[in-house]
Amino acid sequence: MSSDPWGRVDEAGTVYVRTADGGERVVGSWQAGSPDEALAYFKRKYDGLVVEIGLLERRVQTTDLSAKDATTAIEHLREQITDAHAVGDLDALAKRLDKLVESVEARREERKVEKAKQADEARHAKESLVVEAEELAQSEQWRAAGERLRSLVDTWKGLPRLDRKSDDELWHRFSHARSAFSKRRKAHFAALDAQREEARKAKERLVSEAEALSNSREWGPTAARYRDLMAEWKAVGRAQREHEDDLWNRFRGAQDIFFTARSEIFAERDAEQAENLKLKEALADEAEQLLPITDLKAARAAFRGINERWEAIGHVPRDARPKVEGRMHTVERALQDSEEAEWRRTNPEARARAEGLTGQLQAAVDKLTGQIETARAQGNNARADKLKKELDGRQALLDQALKGLHEFGG
Repeated sequence: MSSDPWGRVDEAGTVYVRTADGGERVVGSWQAGSPDEALAYFKRKYDGLVVEIGLLERRVQTTDLSAKDATTAIEHLREQITDAHAVGDLDALAKRLDKLVESVEARREERKVEKAKQADEARHAKESLVVEAEELAQSEQWRAAGERLRSLVDTWKGLPRLDRKSDDELWHRFSHARSAFSKRRKAHFAALDAQREEARKAKERLVSEAEALSNSREWGPTAARYRDLMAEWKAVGRAQREHEDDLWNRFRGAQDIFFTARSEIFAERDAEQAENLKLKEALADEAEQLLPITDLKAARAAFRGINERWEAIGHVPRDARPKVEGRMHTVERALQDSEEAEWRRTNPEARARAEGLTGQLQAAVDKLTGQIETARAQGNNARADKLKKELDGRQALLDQALKGLHEFGG
């Protein structure tokens, strides 16, 4: 007979394993060799169970093996241990399985807590997505809001599902917000399309008028109308993109035809007016040679000839006009002043009035002179001084009258 701390083989070749309660259980029989070989064989069976339990322990600790699968595997091993045809500390293996059950249960609770935490985080995340989507549903930043909503959908898809009721309710709000935004955006762009179509029609009319005016030679009124058309163009707003550039090119092209033609005409006019200015400056030089006026009749005739040539020349540049015309006006005023002086000198009625006034003033001066002499002779100096002041005033008037009479040649 052969024995071991955990089993023995009797004389008949029956193999026993010792149990936790101190008893024994038959695990097999061995007839092919020695008792030691029998024990070694059944101990290898035990070692195989040890390896399987070790592997399961590592799977539970290091992999995401589900609690359900782990429990099934443990029960399977427990059945093998209970009915094991092996020799060894089977009770220790059972205890290892008991500890493993505890580990699986702990993992189950951890996963339950983690799952609840993840579900709570997923709920909060989806609620946040719903709130943001509902805010975006009122936005008019169509491109940015649309892109953000698409991003929210991708985020939603990446989140775990909640319980069916909660998930459906949140998804309904989320989907409703997206639909509301899409509906508003569609209505906005439909209205915008309508506005742009109206703008296209209005700009077609503006282009037609601009093209009709392009060959006009009424430079001022047409240029003013083009300015008005440009203001109307800006006020109309943009047409559809596929029409806007073409309409603008036609509109600008029509204006370019008109303003190019006007520029050419104005360039010719400017050259002509620059030449006219030279001619008028020469005539102004000639007119200024008449000053000072010594022979009014000859000067008047010469100026008339100069002025006739002046009028025949035509326009000069606007900015040069005041200066050159001012020079001619200066000569013209000098002629007018000379004519007025000549008229005063040769007017009989005016001469008579001047002579009469001079005589009256001379008589008054003589009278006052006599009165002053009498007052001084009488020693009345105060009266004499008073009369002297009056005499000074009458003498000044007399001097002025004599000067005017001298202008008449008197």
